[in-house]
Amino acid sequence: MSGSADRLPRLLSLVPYLMSHPGAQVGEVAAMFGLSEKQLIDDLQLVWMCGLPGHTPGDLIDVSWDGGEILIDNADTIARPLRLGIDEASALLVALRMLAATPQLAEVQGAGDALPRVMAKLEQAAGEGAATVSSQVAVDVDAAPDALPRVREGLTKGRRLSLRYYVPGRDEVTPREVDPMRIVVVDGRAYLEGWCYRAEAMRLFRLDRMLGVDVLDVPADPPAEAEPIDVAQGVFRPSPTDELVELEVSAAGRWVAEYYPCEQVTELGEGRLRVALRARDRDWILKLALRLGDTGRVVAPPAMAEAVRQEAERALALYAHRS
Repeated sequence: MSGSADRLPRLLSLVPYLMSHPGAQVGEVAAMFGLSEKQLIDDLQLVWMCGLPGHTPGDLIDVSWDGGEILIDNADTIARPLRLGIDEASALLVALRMLAATPQLAEVQGAGDALPRVMAKLEQAAGEGAATVSSQVAVDVDAAPDALPRVREGLTKGRRLSLRYYVPGRDEVTPREVDPMRIVVVDGRAYLEGWCYRAEAMRLFRLDRMLGVDVLDVPADPPAEAEPIDVAQGVFRPSPTDELVELEVSAAGRWVAEYYPCEQVTELGEGRLRVALRARDRDWILKLALRLGDTGRVVAPPAMAEAVRQEAERALALYAHRS
């Protein structure tokens, strides 16, 4: 059962559709909107109680569905389909431009020609404002020059890949053997998703961190438990077993709460936040704390706060030595 947040936009689309398709059948309309017939009838009963102020029979929308045929009248005020606002159209255009930059798009027949046509039609329908805003956003997908062709070759031929992969959290290069499954783009970065035999789990590997890629003469054969990773909320996926760290950030450090999954966010006033998040390892939280500088500090656990203080003092001592 859909909630009210889904229902209102659907009703605003349903009425114009019914006005332009008089006599449409209940089953046909339900299938069109992805509803059961009962859900559609519930929507029609709600439409029947809507209309202009006054609430007399002449003010309300008249709708009937006797015999399975839907007839609607007195709904001219909302008969026009919804139009995208500038912000909505701009967001959609930016997303389409990012899709056009996706490495996998070249493998989809006809997509390279279809996307520019879709964007042109959307810009024309949305108006000059949306086209101007979205054109000011540059979408660039980073990838190592020789990594992408080799990764594509492994995917196309179904072959295992041998990687030399840089791990910034540990500042080291690790050898990996990976059964490639797909290329995904998250936040403008291209990643190889596949089964990593070193980790014995699914992993994402940024293409621009691959220092070497070799296509092995071994068929890719990921195990049955290899499932695609949900990247809808970003790449960083903390584990419940990771250490819980609390930080206080100023208004200039609020981006932490937007960029990383947080278990708790508390407003402290004057734009400051207290955030609790899981640290995948000690080096990662140290780098985050140093990156924040005077816009944030670790407050718990005490051992982590002390480790950050010591690392900051060490970094300052290096600057003093060099000067």
